[in-house]
Amino acid sequence: MNIDSQFVFTFLAALAAGLSFIAVVLPIMNKRQKRERYQETIARQRKDIYEAQKKEREKRINLDKSADAKTTIAASFKVRKIVGDLADDLRSKMLQAGKRSPNAPLVFMILRIALPIGFIITSMVLMGSMEKDLDDSVKLLIIFALGWFGFALPGIMLKNDIIKRQTEINLSFPDALDMMLVCVQGGISLEQAVNRIAEEMADHSHTLSEELGQLGAELGLLNDRRTAFQEFAKRVGSGGAKSFATAMIQAEQYGTGISTALRVMADELRDARMAEAERKAAALPPKLTVPMIVFFLPALFIVILGPAGIQASIASAGG
Repeated sequence: MNIDSQFVFTFLAALAAGLSFIAVVLPIMNKRQKRERYQETIARQRKDIYEAQKKEREKRINLDKSADAKTTIAASFKVRKIVGDLADDLRSKMLQAGKRSPNAPLVFMILRIALPIGFIITSMVLMGSMEKDLDDSVKLLIIFALGWFGFALPGIMLKNDIIKRQTEINLSFPDALDMMLVCVQGGISLEQAVNRIAEEMADHSHTLSEELGQLGAELGLLNDRRTAFQEFAKRVGSGGAKSFATAMIQAEQYGTGISTALRVMADELRDARMAEAERKAAALPPKLTVPMIVFFLPALFIVILGPAGIQASIASAGG
């Protein structure tokens, strides 16, 4: 065996060893990074909850000390009545999409104003630079369509983010409830069980672990546990989270067994997940009809009729 072949084999062996090392070490590093990111997120959420509670207490003290507290309350009520519940609804959607920044609703509204204006200006510039002049009705139609698209684009993107997060949570939530049930039956309190399951789920679903971690932080810091469950349902927005929050509130209020509620909720969510999978499987054949017609049938016709066409062309050329 010459030197060149030995060098090639040595290089290939070293490359294989390096790839094997990366394949083993990389999942461990990713797992550690996920846990570190989860711990940083929970620490930040605990700090935000503590600061919000502090501001609420200071606001309540200042309101009690104010001489014209009734005037302040009346003015805030009038402003709330004028604005309506649009701001709260938008904020809830932002939380469901995972956008927790206080400036997220403002950015959303700015995009809804700026994008239509930008699309309209761009379309007017492009139509003005065209050599062939378009009809006024066509120009108005293009401007109106692009303006509407620019206005609807932030809402579409926000809805897609909400659907992705809820889908990820719904896939892992039944398993989280099963583990939570085991912890509760083992004698662990609900708050500790939520925190422990949130840490365990960090490797499988970062979104669910983040929401459960914030729920655990709120259960430990807020005075009203009912508010913590309601905020969890508001942030997630899915039917499973709302049912879980309702079941936990009723268990806290009426003193029923939490383990029973968790077992029933896990079974219901698992059945719902299976029903959703069956629905998607049943909807697959109609969706495959168009791709089969467009891509499979032409190739099938070429394979079946191709030899006959070639023989016919040869026969006609020979005749």
